This record gives sequence, C-alpha cells and structure tokens, in this order.
Amino acid sequence: MKTLPPGSTIGILGGGQLGRMLASAAAELGYHTHILAPDAESVAAQAASSFTRADYHSRIVLDEMAAKCDVVTYEFENIAIDPVDYLSTKVPVHPAPAALAIAQDRASEKAFVDGIGGRTAPWRRVDSLTELETALAEIGAPAILKTLRLGYDGKGQVRITAADEAEAAWHAIGQRPAILEGFVDFSHEFSIILARGADGAMVSYPPPWNRHVDGILATSSLPAPPEIAAQWGIAAALTGRIADALGYVGVLTCEFFATADGPVLNEMAPRVHNSGHWTIEGAVASQFENHVRAICGLPLGDTALTAPAVEMENLIGDAAGRWKEILAEPGAHLHLYGKGDARPGRKMGHVTRLQRTL
Repeated sequence: MKTLPPGSTIGILGGGQLGRMLASAAAELGYHTHILAPDAESVAAQAASSFTRADYHSRIVLDEMAAKCDVVTYEFENIAIDPVDYLSTKVPVHPAPAALAIAQDRASEKAFVDGIGGRTAPWRRVDSLTELETALAEIGAPAILKTLRLGYDGKGQVRITAADEAEAAWHAIGQRPAILEGFVDFSHEFSIILARGADGAMVSYPPPWNRHVDGILATSSLPAPPEIAAQWGIAAALTGRIADALGYVGVLTCEFFATADGPVLNEMAPRVHNSGHWTIEGAVASQFENHVRAICGLPLGDTALTAPAVEMENLIGDAAGRWKEILAEPGAHLHLYGKGDARPGRKMGHVTRLQRTL
C-alpha cells in the first residue's frame, strides 16, 4: 500500500456524525474529503471539502467519486455491499468489502468469531417461527431475538423472557431472518477500539466502560473498573485476530460483555465508533485520526490517555439543549453535530470531560 500524502482526497460513504468527525480529523492532517450520501441533511458535509447528494447505487456517481478520490472509506456498516464492491474495483477501499459483509450479517459475524476461537453468546439463526421455537427450546429463556441485518442502538431487537412469547417476538421484528441469542450474565460492557495499518501494525485504546440507557450508549468512561481491566488483554487479542484474519485496514471496534468466565464478544463494527468519541480529547491521537492514518498508509498514532480519568456522555434528544451550561463547565469539551430536530433517541452531540485527578 502506497502512502497518500497530505493534499490527497479521502472519499467517505455516509453523511452522519462519524463522517463529520472523520472529515475534521482528515482536515487537520491536510487531507481533503468528499462525502457521498443520499440524505437531505448531511452533517458530515458541513465539515467536508465537497459533497455529492445521490443514491449509492448510481454507477455514474460512483465512477465520479472514484475519479475524485485517492482512497474511500465508510462511516456506517448498513450501506449496501454492492456499491462498496464496485468502488473497490476503481479505487482502494478501506476497510475492505469483506469486513463489511461479515459485520452486516449477525449470523456471519458470530460464525466468523466462533471460527477463530472467540467467545460469543449461545446463538441460533432463525428464519421462521418454527425455527425460533426450536431455538428457544435449545438455548432457553431469557434470550434476545435480533434481526439479521440493520439493527443498531437497540433497534430490531426483542427480549424474550419465556417460550410462550416467541410468536409475539417474531411479529415484533417483522418476521424477518434473525438470530436468537442466549442471555449473557455480565457485570459490565466495554469495547476494544483498534487501528490496523496495511503493514499489519496495530494499536488499540484502553477499554472504556460503556453504559447504555434504552439500548443507546449513554456514557463511556475510563479508567475501566477492575472487572474490565482483568479482561482487557484477552479481548484486545481477539480483536487483533479478527483484524488480521480480515486483512483489515482502519479502525475496528469490538463490543464485549465482561463475565465471570471472561469476555464475550457482543458485536463488531468495521468503523470508528460512538464508544471511542472520548479519544478526541482523551487520547494523544483520536480514533478518527488513526483511521485516517491507517487508510492513508501513515504511521499509527499514540493511543495513550491525556488525563487520569475521562468520561464521554452522549447528548440524546433535548439533552443537547444543555450546551450553555456544558460550555461553562471546567474540563468539558462539547461537540454538537449540527443536526436539526432534537427527536427522542437521536444523537445530537456529546461532551467529553477530562479529570486531572481520579
């Protein structure tokens, strides 16, 4: 992989806040960015060098993007695989489409992780109510039914507490292909955020303790409690094996449950991640900077903490209206994403707090 010098153009598929923060990090290193997204409101475009509003499936648009860009990446994993595959024949795309294809399908992801020695929750693929009932008989309840594709922030998921809830759960997810996951008894949730270069070099960040409210990440804090710290090494090693097996280039995030028997992988995301937003101020080189470094063939940056304690709080819905009081708070760094309506459950921004003492 050749090194792309500053002044090169990075194409980003997707118009959300992750693309916005990638574009900002790229600009700081001297790179141009071009956003492609179908959204009428693209908060990524507000921070990018240029923007095309168009459908991802237009070959004319994709050809134009490939001609403008020296490398292409994506900011979310629910983009259709065909446009990414097509672009990869015209211009380098990182992470590679193979990683995206695995992460888009929960059954493929679980099977892949199990196949390289990772530990996941007990699971079964289900394509009908009959298969769901059989899976419940094998795994038992409580369990969680998750759509095979397109689920995030708790969407496309239904908890099943007893076998007689199978039919209602099946209808609740729209009778779509799914997986049934057995319940995991865990003390904490955490994530490993790793960056890998094309040469195989890897760096990872200290794991944050992630707390969720209504299925949406609420806070990520460091240093992690002892229950997470004790499982950091095993979880980071598995994330590294995943990255190596995929020939991965860029930032990879794996979410884990800390259990009495060791870390259990919940899911992987082939991209920068909400639980890593704290790295903008809380680490020497942010996850966004390291993603840019990796896909451009640059040396990877330092992942050390810049303060003894760091906490990132998501600003969901109306919480973004607290901007004035947050700006008056010592040690707080406010990020608003430039979105319009502050709908319930919508991520409007985040605040990172650096604490100089534990």
